[in-house]
Amino acid sequence: MNDPGRTAKVTIVGAGPGAADLLTFRAAKAIAEADIVIWAASLVQAAVLEHARPDAEILDSAAMSLEDVVAVYERARRDGLRCARIHSGDPALWGGTQEQVDRCAELGVEVEIVPGVSSFSAVAAAAGRELTIPEVAQSVVLTRLGGGKTPMPPGEEVREFARHGTTMAVFLSAARSGQLAAELLEGGYPTDTPVIVAHQVSWPEELLLRCTIATLEETVKAHRLWKHTLFLVGPALSASGTRSHLYHPGHFHGFRRADPVARRALRESRG
Repeated sequence: MNDPGRTAKVTIVGAGPGAADLLTFRAAKAIAEADIVIWAASLVQAAVLEHARPDAEILDSAAMSLEDVVAVYERARRDGLRCARIHSGDPALWGGTQEQVDRCAELGVEVEIVPGVSSFSAVAAAAGRELTIPEVAQSVVLTRLGGGKTPMPPGEEVREFARHGTTMAVFLSAARSGQLAAELLEGGYPTDTPVIVAHQVSWPEELLLRCTIATLEETVKAHRLWKHTLFLVGPALSASGTRSHLYHPGHFHGFRRADPVARRALRESRG
Protein backbone atom coordinates (compact mmCIF):
# COMPACT_ATOMS: atom_id res chain seq x y z
CA MET A 1 0.00 0.00 0.00
CA ASN A 2 1.63 3.23 -1.18
CA ASP A 3 -0.02 6.22 0.48
CA PRO A 4 2.18 9.31 0.96
CA GLY A 5 -0.58 10.88 3.06
CA ARG A 6 -0.58 7.96 5.51
CA THR A 7 1.56 8.11 8.65
CA ALA A 8 4.56 5.80 8.42
CA LYS A 9 5.29 3.48 11.30
CA VAL A 10 8.04 1.03 12.24
CA THR A 11 7.17 -1.76 14.66
CA ILE A 12 10.10 -3.63 16.15
CA VAL A 13 8.72 -7.08 16.90
CA GLY A 14 10.15 -9.53 19.42
CA ALA A 15 9.56 -12.93 17.85
CA GLY A 16 10.79 -15.00 20.79
CA PRO A 17 13.48 -17.69 20.69
CA GLY A 18 12.38 -19.11 17.36
CA ALA A 19 9.14 -21.08 17.51
CA ALA A 20 6.37 -19.26 15.67
CA ASP A 21 3.76 -20.09 18.31
CA LEU A 22 5.71 -18.08 20.89
CA LEU A 23 4.74 -14.84 19.14
CA THR A 24 2.43 -12.60 21.14
CA PHE A 25 -0.96 -11.61 19.70
CA ARG A 26 0.34 -8.05 19.40
CA ALA A 27 3.37 -9.25 17.44
CA ALA A 28 1.20 -11.25 15.04
CA LYS A 29 -1.06 -8.22 14.51
CA ALA A 30 1.90 -5.97 13.73
CA ILE A 31 3.19 -8.43 11.13
CA ALA A 32 -0.28 -8.78 9.59
CA GLU A 33 -0.64 -5.01 9.20
CA ALA A 34 2.82 -4.43 7.70
CA ASP A 35 3.50 -3.39 4.12
CA ILE A 36 7.15 -4.38 4.58
CA VAL A 37 8.40 -7.20 6.81
CA ILE A 38 12.11 -7.41 7.66
CA TRP A 39 12.92 -10.62 9.46
CA ALA A 40 15.96 -12.47 10.81
CA ALA A 41 15.70 -15.66 8.75
CA SER A 42 18.57 -17.43 10.52
CA LEU A 43 17.10 -16.80 13.99
CA VAL A 44 13.32 -16.98 13.56
CA GLN A 45 11.26 -19.80 12.06
CA ALA A 46 9.71 -19.08 8.66
CA ALA A 47 6.24 -19.86 10.02
CA VAL A 48 6.09 -16.34 11.53
CA LEU A 49 5.64 -15.07 7.98
CA GLU A 50 2.29 -16.82 7.79
CA HIS A 51 0.92 -13.76 9.57
CA ALA A 52 2.14 -11.44 6.78
CA ARG A 53 -0.18 -10.23 4.01
CA PRO A 54 0.21 -11.97 0.64
CA ASP A 55 1.22 -8.65 -0.93
CA ALA A 56 3.71 -7.66 1.80
CA GLU A 57 7.32 -7.09 0.79
CA ILE A 58 9.53 -9.59 2.65
CA LEU A 59 13.21 -8.79 3.30
CA ASP A 60 15.81 -10.95 5.04
CA SER A 61 17.87 -8.89 7.50
CA ALA A 62 20.78 -11.36 7.32
CA ALA A 63 21.99 -9.64 4.15
CA MET A 64 21.28 -6.11 5.39
CA SER A 65 23.41 -3.59 7.28
CA LEU A 66 21.91 -0.94 9.57
CA GLU A 67 22.18 1.50 6.67
CA ASP A 68 20.18 -0.85 4.46
CA VAL A 69 17.47 -1.14 7.10
CA VAL A 70 17.35 2.62 7.63
CA ALA A 71 16.94 3.08 3.88
CA VAL A 72 13.78 0.96 4.13
CA TYR A 73 12.56 3.15 6.99
CA GLU A 74 13.21 6.23 4.87
CA ARG A 75 11.13 4.72 2.08
CA ALA A 76 8.40 3.91 4.58
CA ARG A 77 8.33 7.56 5.66
CA ARG A 78 8.23 8.80 2.08
CA ASP A 79 5.49 6.43 0.94
CA GLY A 80 3.44 6.23 4.14
CA LEU A 81 4.20 2.54 4.76
CA ARG A 82 4.02 0.30 7.81
CA CYS A 83 7.14 -1.76 8.47
CA ALA A 84 7.52 -4.71 10.87
CA ARG A 85 11.10 -5.43 11.86
CA ILE A 86 11.15 -8.95 13.34
CA HIS A 87 13.92 -9.69 15.84
CA SER A 88 14.62 -12.95 17.64
CA GLY A 89 14.07 -13.09 21.39
CA ASP A 90 13.19 -9.84 23.11
CA PRO A 91 14.20 -6.54 21.47
CA ALA A 92 15.45 -5.22 24.82
CA LEU A 93 18.40 -7.67 24.77
CA TRP A 94 21.21 -7.69 22.18
CA GLY A 95 18.88 -6.82 19.32
CA GLY A 96 20.45 -3.67 17.87
CA THR A 97 17.16 -2.03 18.81
CA GLN A 98 18.24 1.32 20.20
CA GLU A 99 20.23 2.33 17.14
CA GLN A 100 17.12 1.76 15.01
CA VAL A 101 14.93 3.73 17.39
CA ASP A 102 17.44 6.59 17.31
CA ARG A 103 17.51 6.63 13.48
CA CYS A 104 13.73 6.59 13.31
CA ALA A 105 13.63 9.55 15.69
CA GLU A 106 15.96 11.43 13.36
CA LEU A 107 13.69 10.58 10.42
CA GLY A 108 10.54 11.52 12.31
CA VAL A 109 9.09 8.01 11.95
CA GLU A 110 6.83 6.62 14.67
CA VAL A 111 8.21 3.53 16.42
CA GLU A 112 6.51 0.86 18.51
CA ILE A 113 8.39 -1.94 20.25
CA VAL A 114 6.59 -5.23 20.86
CA PRO A 115 8.31 -7.31 23.57
CA GLY A 116 9.05 -10.97 22.98
CA VAL A 117 9.93 -14.09 24.94
CA SER A 118 13.65 -14.03 25.71
CA SER A 119 15.62 -17.20 25.09
CA PHE A 120 16.73 -17.33 28.73
CA SER A 121 13.15 -17.69 29.95
CA ALA A 122 12.42 -20.18 27.15
CA VAL A 123 15.38 -22.29 28.31
CA ALA A 124 14.17 -22.21 31.92
CA ALA A 125 10.71 -23.31 30.77
CA ALA A 126 12.09 -26.11 28.61
CA ALA A 127 14.24 -27.31 31.51
CA GLY A 128 11.33 -27.12 33.95
CA ARG A 129 13.19 -24.77 36.30
CA GLU A 130 12.47 -21.54 38.12
CA LEU A 131 15.51 -19.27 38.17
CA THR A 132 14.74 -17.56 41.49
CA ILE A 133 14.50 -20.04 44.34
CA PRO A 134 13.76 -18.88 47.93
CA GLU A 135 16.86 -18.91 50.14
CA VAL A 136 19.06 -19.89 47.16
CA ALA A 137 18.90 -17.21 44.44
CA GLN A 138 16.69 -14.16 44.14
CA SER A 139 18.40 -12.45 41.21
CA VAL A 140 19.20 -13.27 37.60
CA VAL A 141 22.20 -11.75 35.80
CA LEU A 142 21.92 -11.51 32.01
CA THR A 143 25.30 -11.06 30.39
CA ARG A 144 27.79 -12.21 27.76
CA LEU A 145 31.47 -13.10 27.73
CA GLY A 146 33.89 -10.26 27.06
CA GLY A 147 36.34 -10.25 24.18
CA GLY A 148 33.79 -10.64 21.41
CA LYS A 149 32.70 -8.26 18.67
CA THR A 150 31.23 -5.78 21.15
CA PRO A 151 33.58 -4.63 23.95
CA MET A 152 32.31 -5.04 27.51
CA PRO A 153 32.21 -1.93 29.71
CA PRO A 154 34.57 -1.97 32.72
CA GLY A 155 33.28 -4.04 35.62
CA GLU A 156 30.91 -6.13 33.49
CA GLU A 157 33.17 -9.14 33.04
CA VAL A 158 31.63 -12.56 33.74
CA ARG A 159 34.06 -13.10 36.61
CA GLU A 160 32.74 -9.96 38.33
CA PHE A 161 29.10 -10.97 38.02
CA ALA A 162 29.95 -14.50 39.14
CA ARG A 163 30.98 -13.15 42.54
CA HIS A 164 27.29 -12.71 43.34
CA GLY A 165 26.80 -16.49 43.24
CA THR A 166 23.25 -16.13 41.93
CA THR A 167 21.68 -17.37 38.69
CA MET A 168 23.36 -16.24 35.49
CA ALA A 169 22.18 -16.41 31.88
CA VAL A 170 25.18 -16.13 29.59
CA PHE A 171 24.53 -15.33 25.94
CA LEU A 172 26.77 -15.33 22.85
CA SER A 173 29.66 -17.20 24.48
CA ALA A 174 29.68 -20.81 23.27
CA ALA A 175 32.65 -20.31 20.94
CA ARG A 176 34.84 -19.60 23.99
CA SER A 177 33.47 -22.12 26.48
CA GLY A 178 36.86 -22.66 28.12
CA GLN A 179 37.20 -18.97 28.89
CA LEU A 180 33.63 -18.90 30.18
CA ALA A 181 34.24 -21.79 32.59
CA ALA A 182 37.48 -20.20 33.79
CA GLU A 183 35.83 -16.86 34.54
CA LEU A 184 32.89 -18.49 36.33
CA LEU A 185 35.31 -20.35 38.59
CA GLU A 186 37.49 -17.28 39.10
CA GLY A 187 34.38 -15.41 40.23
CA GLY A 188 33.77 -17.96 42.98
CA TYR A 189 31.30 -20.55 41.74
CA PRO A 190 32.22 -24.09 42.93
CA THR A 191 33.24 -26.55 40.22
CA ASP A 192 30.05 -28.60 40.78
CA THR A 193 27.74 -25.64 40.14
CA PRO A 194 24.99 -26.84 37.77
CA VAL A 195 24.86 -25.56 34.19
CA ILE A 196 22.20 -25.92 31.52
CA VAL A 197 23.53 -25.66 27.98
CA ALA A 198 20.74 -24.86 25.54
CA HIS A 199 21.05 -24.91 21.76
CA GLN A 200 18.27 -23.54 19.53
CA VAL A 201 15.66 -23.71 22.25
CA SER A 202 12.07 -24.00 20.89
CA TRP A 203 13.32 -25.12 17.46
CA PRO A 204 12.85 -28.70 16.20
CA GLU A 205 16.63 -29.09 16.69
CA GLU A 206 16.42 -28.01 20.35
CA LEU A 207 19.14 -29.51 22.53
CA LEU A 208 19.27 -29.22 26.33
CA LEU A 209 22.35 -30.51 28.13
CA ARG A 210 22.96 -30.57 31.87
CA CYS A 211 26.49 -30.42 33.20
CA THR A 212 28.60 -28.54 35.76
CA ILE A 213 31.11 -25.76 35.38
CA ALA A 214 33.82 -28.41 35.62
CA THR A 215 32.45 -30.20 32.55
CA LEU A 216 31.08 -27.17 30.68
CA GLU A 217 33.88 -26.88 28.12
CA GLU A 218 33.99 -30.59 27.26
CA THR A 219 30.19 -30.71 26.96
CA VAL A 220 30.12 -27.81 24.51
CA LYS A 221 32.98 -29.18 22.42
CA ALA A 222 31.61 -32.71 22.39
CA HIS A 223 28.43 -31.43 20.73
CA ARG A 224 30.27 -28.88 18.55
CA LEU A 225 28.19 -25.96 19.74
CA TRP A 226 29.24 -22.43 18.87
CA LYS A 227 26.14 -20.59 17.65
CA HIS A 228 22.57 -20.20 18.95
CA THR A 229 23.64 -21.48 22.39
CA LEU A 230 22.84 -20.06 25.82
CA PHE A 231 24.05 -21.03 29.28
CA LEU A 232 22.12 -20.96 32.54
CA VAL A 233 24.41 -21.19 35.55
CA GLY A 234 23.85 -21.28 39.30
CA PRO A 235 22.74 -23.27 42.34
CA ALA A 236 19.04 -22.57 41.69
CA LEU A 237 19.15 -24.99 38.75
CA SER A 238 19.24 -27.98 41.07
CA ALA A 239 17.80 -26.58 44.31
CA SER A 240 14.60 -27.86 45.90
CA GLY A 241 12.94 -28.11 49.29
CA THR A 242 12.42 -24.41 49.95
CA ARG A 243 9.14 -22.56 49.87
CA SER A 244 8.04 -19.12 48.73
CA HIS A 245 6.32 -17.03 51.39
CA LEU A 246 3.91 -15.63 48.81
CA TYR A 247 1.52 -18.59 49.02
CA HIS A 248 2.24 -19.49 52.62
CA PRO A 249 -0.96 -19.49 54.75
CA GLY A 250 0.86 -17.18 57.15
CA HIS A 251 1.39 -14.53 54.50
CA PHE A 252 -1.28 -11.89 53.91
CA HIS A 253 -1.97 -9.34 51.18
CA GLY A 254 -4.87 -7.24 49.95
CA PHE A 255 -6.88 -10.27 48.81
CA ARG A 256 -6.12 -12.84 51.50
CA ARG A 257 -5.91 -12.85 55.28
CA ALA A 258 -3.19 -14.77 57.06
CA ASP A 259 -3.95 -17.74 59.27
CA PRO A 260 -2.89 -16.58 62.78
CA VAL A 261 -1.11 -19.82 63.72
CA ALA A 262 0.68 -20.03 60.37
CA ARG A 263 1.55 -16.32 60.64
CA ARG A 264 3.23 -16.89 63.99
CA ALA A 265 5.15 -19.88 62.65
CA LEU A 266 6.31 -17.90 59.63
CA ARG A 267 7.60 -15.09 61.83
CA GLU A 268 9.48 -17.56 64.00
CA SER A 269 11.06 -19.16 60.93
CA ARG A 270 12.48 -15.75 59.94
CA GLY A 271 14.22 -15.55 63.28
